[in-house]
Amino acid sequence: MPSYTAPTRDMQFILHDVLNVSEQDTPGYAELDRDFTSAVLEEAGKISSEVLSPLNPVGDSEGCVLENGVVRTPKGFKAAFDQVREGGWTALDLPEEYGGQNMPYVLGTAVGEMFSGANQAFTMYQGLTHGAASAILAHGSDQQKDTYLPNMFACEWTGTMNLTEPHCGTDLGLMRTKAEPQDDGSFKLTGQKIFISSGEHDMADNIIHLVLAKIPGGPEGIKGVSLFIVPKFLVKEDGSLGDRNGVTCGKIEEKMGIHGNSTCVMNYDGATGWLLGEEHKGMRAMFTMMNEARIGVGMQGLAQAEVAYQNALAYAKDRLQGRAVTGVKNPDGPADPLIVHPDIRRSLMDQKSFIEGARAFMLWGAELIDRSHRGGDADAEGLISLMTPVIKGFLTDQGYDMTVLAQQVYGGHGYIEEWGMSQFTRDARIAMIYEGANGVQALDLVGRKLAQDSGRHVMAFFEMVKTFIKENEGDEALKNDFLDPLKAASKDLQASAMFFMQNGMKNPNAALAGSYDFMHLFGHVCLGLMWARMAKAAHAALEVGTSDEAFYRTKLATGRFYMKRRLPATALHLARIESGAEPVMELDAEAF
Repeated sequence: MPSYTAPTRDMQFILHDVLNVSEQDTPGYAELDRDFTSAVLEEAGKISSEVLSPLNPVGDSEGCVLENGVVRTPKGFKAAFDQVREGGWTALDLPEEYGGQNMPYVLGTAVGEMFSGANQAFTMYQGLTHGAASAILAHGSDQQKDTYLPNMFACEWTGTMNLTEPHCGTDLGLMRTKAEPQDDGSFKLTGQKIFISSGEHDMADNIIHLVLAKIPGGPEGIKGVSLFIVPKFLVKEDGSLGDRNGVTCGKIEEKMGIHGNSTCVMNYDGATGWLLGEEHKGMRAMFTMMNEARIGVGMQGLAQAEVAYQNALAYAKDRLQGRAVTGVKNPDGPADPLIVHPDIRRSLMDQKSFIEGARAFMLWGAELIDRSHRGGDADAEGLISLMTPVIKGFLTDQGYDMTVLAQQVYGGHGYIEEWGMSQFTRDARIAMIYEGANGVQALDLVGRKLAQDSGRHVMAFFEMVKTFIKENEGDEALKNDFLDPLKAASKDLQASAMFFMQNGMKNPNAALAGSYDFMHLFGHVCLGLMWARMAKAAHAALEVGTSDEAFYRTKLATGRFYMKRRLPATALHLARIESGAEPVMELDAEAF
């Protein structure tokens, strides 16, 4: 059976050596000293490895079962959910006013990676609740906050987001779910939603659905969409639960992966709901949840890559297969371990260098969110808005690829279910699709985010990279291995952005045909910047002396691999972008 060990040492390195969190002026960061973060991460890591990870194959094999309108979660899930809930992990970074612990988002993100790596399907129950609570916190009335948030923060009640309908996914303006206004200020919702993660289950007393619907007589299309709070059980004035609402689970979807999470078809038959935010401004409120979810999904790609890599590495060290071409490495055995072979090393280094770079990128993004939300930093808000589709799209695409590489290390055993590698690949696959398929993320990046605020945020990113290179170009230890490759990759990114500026208006297809490549090009540059920053921190630690020299030297070797073997992909992406729309659009539809 696969195992999971929380990467707490690497997280500590990023938080303290690279991001220097306790030295930042962001409110709440002064408390993030090494001892404090170590205590939180070690405890979360223990729960991840000892409680959640053993349930991962159970959830995969048993799945969820719909019985008489109630979804039964896999064996052990409810007891584990109680343990996570009792430990206060469900509201780690939410405000104290409603029962949260008010820790910075960056620490909550690190903990979230551990939980997702140990058991993605399980962690989605609390993750979606966190997002729904955040939407109510941002857009709800005081009464709505008082009614729902204390129980949602504690995960006594869980939450969902209801967007997709059978006939429409990304194009939400086509939705048919209706919300009829009532004399008491409530609405009656009628319609069907599909693909609703955690839509029905047996682990909470109530489920608070956030549902997109149209109020009759409103504007056409997406401008006529509103957001509603629709509880599974109505809540009385004293906070106790009342009658069952008109919302039911029609079926559980049979899925490729994340079997332990109940993905439901939800039927709304005159269900009572209350408007969240303003009429016809539902997408504004829902995007509070969706943006948080997109970053969380990017984290899932990283988390599945991490757990798959851990197991592939252990297998490569243990499995005897062939002899090293340079001479016997295991003279006492009939063969050498897999890890001596260069192609296995190449695969493992691809995984390791992506994972560690992606983790730094993710935690840096979480730091930007803290600077924005806690510190009111508008520049940080603009930068994380730009980065969100890159985090979601690039990390899930690459994360899935890394689970495939990990599976390949096992050879035929990687294809056999009892070894568990198949689950990591299957679970990772959904992250490329939900919360906006990655093609949509690329379109959002090129079509909206690049030009946002007159391009100020992408120009700020270019300047950030340029400044880092200039400030450190006198450091010979960094220049050849890290700064020069980063400079070349950044120039490719700038050239691609210039191509869009010069061609996008007169031929929009030229920009959109290159959007996916641009998202990956951008992602590689972000990881290149992270590796350059990590290399600087590692060199600094080695210069002053450290008892953990092997860690820092390994970090540098892994970074050099990324800069030499992975980062040059930016040139390929640029060539594709500059080929324009013609190779993509040349065939008539009938010719396919």
